[in-house]
Amino acid sequence: MKSRLFIFGLGYTAARIAKAAEARGWEVVSTGRAGTLAFDDAGGVRLALADASQVLSSVPPGGDGLDPVLEQYGADLAGKPLSYLSSTGVYGDCGGSWVDESAPTGTGRRTARSEADAAWLARGARVLRLPGIYGPGRSALDRVRAGRAQRIDLPGQVFSRVHVDDIVSGALLAFAAPPGAYNLADDLPASQNAVIEAAAALLGLASPPMQTLEAAQLSPQARAFYDENRRVAGGKAKRILGWKLRYPTYREGLRNLLAAR
Repeated sequence: MKSRLFIFGLGYTAARIAKAAEARGWEVVSTGRAGTLAFDDAGGVRLALADASQVLSSVPPGGDGLDPVLEQYGADLAGKPLSYLSSTGVYGDCGGSWVDESAPTGTGRRTARSEADAAWLARGARVLRLPGIYGPGRSALDRVRAGRAQRIDLPGQVFSRVHVDDIVSGALLAFAAPPGAYNLADDLPASQNAVIEAAAALLGLASPPMQTLEAAQLSPQARAFYDENRRVAGGKAKRILGWKLRYPTYREGLRNLLAAR
């Protein structure tokens, strides 16, 4: 009998996890726009969950601050091996310092995400905390090409990121890992400006002009991104999962994306 992976929320990252799992012989059942089941099809979801070998959720908290998967299907997850795609935003602003999984959570702007993160941990899930995600169709290369890239004059501001394919490899390894939180971040936290400049250089284009935060006229969501500053350590995933980065820094990742076009 095939192993079955049930995915709540077949989005950008989860869809790539599903494809990789299928390539390894798994049957994948999922909710989401591109999924095989509607989230509200309670009968179908529960039937599929009953035979699931692994359950992965990439569904963020809703507007009410609650985790919709745990609210609607929490009782059906009992005894199942669980994985949850969370965010390194749970660490809040760290003043540019390095943080690992022992750092406190719940102090940042993503209170609901922190609560969901804690709720999945309490259920014995492998909680994968993800920084900025980039990959095909979603990278600094695409923003530079489209003229949407911005450089903001904020000296000392850094953040971590990870290529989506490295998330995929980490997620598959996590299926057999002990419960707990795992940061999946690459080895080179850097400013957004450095990434934009690298992308522009690869494309043979000029970097966009430097702007103040006020002049950039960012959306509230985008501006909130710049209110937090941290470097995320991924050593635990390497030690316990045996995770190996295919793209240790954004430089290798961007070069690969450009070559793959």
